Amino acid sequence: MNWEIVVGLEVHTQLSTRSKIFSGSSIAFGAAPNTQASAVDIALPGVLPVLNKGAVERAIQLGLAIGANISRRSVFARKNYFYPDLPKGYQISQMELPVVEGGSLTIQVGEREKTVRITRAHLEEDAGKSLHEDFHGMTGIDLNRAGTPLLEIVSEPDMRGSAEAVAYAKTLHSLVVWLGICDGNMQEGSFRCDANVSVRRLGSSALGTRCEIKNLNSFRFLERAIEYEARRQIEIIEDGGSIRQETRLYDPERDETRTMRSKEDAHDYRYFPDPDLLPLVISEEWIERTRAAMPELPEAMRRRFVTQYGLPAYDAGLLTSSKTLAAYYEALVAAAGGEAKICANWVMGDLSAALNRSELDIANSPVSSSQLAALIQRIADGTLSGKLAKEVFEALWQGEGDVDAIIEARGLKQVSDSSAIEAIVDAILAANPNQVAEYRSGKDKMFGFFVGQAMKAMKGKANPQQLNDILKRKLG
Repeated sequence: MNWEIVVGLEVHTQLSTRSKIFSGSSIAFGAAPNTQASAVDIALPGVLPVLNKGAVERAIQLGLAIGANISRRSVFARKNYFYPDLPKGYQISQMELPVVEGGSLTIQVGEREKTVRITRAHLEEDAGKSLHEDFHGMTGIDLNRAGTPLLEIVSEPDMRGSAEAVAYAKTLHSLVVWLGICDGNMQEGSFRCDANVSVRRLGSSALGTRCEIKNLNSFRFLERAIEYEARRQIEIIEDGGSIRQETRLYDPERDETRTMRSKEDAHDYRYFPDPDLLPLVISEEWIERTRAAMPELPEAMRRRFVTQYGLPAYDAGLLTSSKTLAAYYEALVAAAGGEAKICANWVMGDLSAALNRSELDIANSPVSSSQLAALIQRIADGTLSGKLAKEVFEALWQGEGDVDAIIEARGLKQVSDSSAIEAIVDAILAANPNQVAEYRSGKDKMFGFFVGQAMKAMKGKANPQQLNDILKRKLG
């Protein structure tokens, strides 16, 4: 491919406060339309906005987590535009002096790491919502979302293609949920992405004309929208045309982007400082108090998992992909009495596969960390073989009781009586003299035949290590 895809993302994260950014109205999802829009939210004459301290606190947390500069003084501005679901005729946002400036996020793309620079993160209020269904050709306006606190996180155009953009979005999503500043619910609009996409010839340093794709609320849609938009732009340029800067929407049913409006620049919005809001001043004491209350961050926890548990960096990365998964793993290791790598294998293997099949999150796992720890202990003490342990795990998943009860009820206890195993081995060798002769003539692959026969005779319950040792001794 002779083209390079350049992507920058603007991510709108809905902050996890109980009330709106400039009023005391609730932001609870699912309320009847227009029941959570106060006089402040729709800017009735005589009302004044009051800044929500909790929203600022959450912005500071994000800034500290990405190594950004927290502006000691920031200013709110009015962003003027006219749209049916914008009741004031303007949006209160930040332009010249955002609360968070700079910072970066390290992402994992396959086997490689990449650092994406963050330009800024600013506080703003959300608009309402236009509803086009079931109104007989008319549009309904729900102002419940108007005034909901958002932190808009703007990246530099550092991503090359959809894979890097999705990795960045997922990493940022994990971080804001980890910090507790956003619930991350993409279906409810708590985490939405706008993708700025352009293309350029390989080796070129100049950026192409970008198009912005608005309101992508799933990682799959983000990936497909970028790929479609890049193909569209490349085809236009190769046919001799030029790209027009514009805002586009992604249609998932047709898997295409389409024009929404011409793309505005900052001056088109006629920003000016909001006269009803004083400058926001953030003290050093406030920043340090916030820093002290923050949880261990994912990157620090990944490093700790490598040093404390001796895990490969890849395993540590997977196990710290969410705060709940990391907590489950640490509880598992503690309950299992160590065996950190075995615990990691079970979490990343059988447990994750079962969760994916059932479309469940780790927080809703039918198998608790203490139950899985008991299973791992039964492998360690020789009660179960690895194969039998998988059967017990499936029974645990189906809620058939605790580990020991399942082993007893199903008769799954591993046979570690060497005399019993030896008797079975003697009988198999006596019944298969030709295979014994083949093995002793140098056909080492016949060893698997004897293992299979012995396991079949003992219904899979033979201790694998003891069986192998006895077979080697008898055949040798």
